[in-house]
Amino acid sequence: MRTARDGLEQRLITLIRSTDWLMATLRLARSCALPDWYIGAGAIRDTVWDKLHGYATAVSCHDIDLVYFSDQRTEHDDDRGLERRLHALTPGLSWDVTNQARVHLWYEKHHGIPLRKFASSEAGIATWPETATAIGVRLTDEDDLLIVAPFGLNDLFNLRLRWNAELVTYAMFLARVEEKKFLTRWPKLTLV
Repeated sequence: MRTARDGLEQRLITLIRSTDWLMATLRLARSCALPDWYIGAGAIRDTVWDKLHGYATAVSCHDIDLVYFSDQRTEHDDDRGLERRLHALTPGLSWDVTNQARVHLWYEKHHGIPLRKFASSEAGIATWPETATAIGVRLTDEDDLLIVAPFGLNDLFNLRLRWNAELVTYAMFLARVEEKKFLTRWPKLTLV
């Protein structure tokens, strides 16, 4: 049984459905038949913030984060091979495919922070560095959009750039703000 959607979730669904390139990436991701998959992070965040800033509808996020969860797919090379296939199908987009069941195996080595094993893609999404980034979207076989937003959608739609302390340090968050030029790209943002 389907639950009622709140106003912000319906607003996000409407915005995504009206964004042709994003719907095309969702369809392509669905065709990969990965378990517990979502497109998230910048693809969703940038699309909403561009719209709220009145920017043109062209693709401003060229990095597509596709996450999934599978204890059966254990090879890092599986994800890299899938990325290469997706790149070939969508020139101009850079895919980052990550099995959330394996993140704990490389995260500490790469970032210097120990990490417990995630139990699902949703658990991984809940650790993404900003609350407005910690959002995933899946296109179901019935063409419904399934939204995962562990911190809700208020920060996303109210243009608030808020640190998610679940995994990254505040210093890492500030470095991302600078590296990604969030406040320059979207001057209406408020750093919380």
